[in-house]
Amino acid sequence: MIDFAIEMAVKAHREQVRKGTVIPYITHPIGVAVLLAQSGCADELITAGLLHDTIEDTAICLKDIRDQFGEFVASIVEGCSEPDKTLDWEDRKKHTIEFLKTASLDIRIVACADKLNNIRTIASDYNEIGDKVWERFNRGKKEQEWYYRSLVKSICDQHDVPDNMTLFEQLKNEVENLFGRKRGVRARGT
Repeated sequence: MIDFAIEMAVKAHREQVRKGTVIPYITHPIGVAVLLAQSGCADELITAGLLHDTIEDTAICLKDIRDQFGEFVASIVEGCSEPDKTLDWEDRKKHTIEFLKTASLDIRIVACADKLNNIRTIASDYNEIGDKVWERFNRGKKEQEWYYRSLVKSICDQHDVPDNMTLFEQLKNEVENLFGRKRGVRARGT
């Protein structure tokens, strides 16, 4: 299942690159899958991680995912995909934030790995080029901060997060490290 998902994702994302770089886009879904595998997730979640951007950013449709990998994987991929790309940025992000508040744990795990890989990439690029990194996105630092802090609340602040699932805490920490602590909030141990 995973091998076939890798093959499908590589073909689907060929010729795509990460925003503002020459890095092949496939490095992102592979990175998401690695995070999921390192967290001990089932093959179905790793597969969904590999395919999470296919119906949003490629010619592959949800039916293709369902036919090849089953309803469970398809439902996770669908849950990790943004709505209609013709909507403006704010509406798409608000939809994602609201949806993830009530999404299944499996969808939130894959979404968490996706956002964790993204935020680590942004942080790495920020360390190299500073505030120029925000020019790669449809919205600047302030809006990205709002989006990622809202995602942390939607994805991580639920009561069903298993203690052994460290992805959620990693996402919280990476968002704090990139955007800094809110005024009046002290870091632990200070």
